[in-house]
Amino acid sequence: MKVFIRIRDLREDHDLSQRQIAALLGITQAQYNRYEQGHRDLPTRILIQLAELFNTSIDYLLGLTDEPTPYPPSKFKSLPPHG
Repeated sequence: MKVFIRIRDLREDHDLSQRQIAALLGITQAQYNRYEQGHRDLPTRILIQLAELFNTSIDYLLGLTDEPTPYPPSKFKSLPPHG
């Protein structure tokens, strides 16, 4: 699966260590290493954080597209909570 290669390449392209990324994500370096090595699936929360951190799309991280440019922000982000 491309996701593991993509997150490693993006991290290295930004000259960041696994420890630095893990700290930004609020997880341990060991846990991040498991994601990068493909031993664990990335939770949705982590995928979103990585896409925002690297200014790319989740589709790019998952290998569904080779276009790293993120999509425009969703208009639904600014909607008030329902209830």
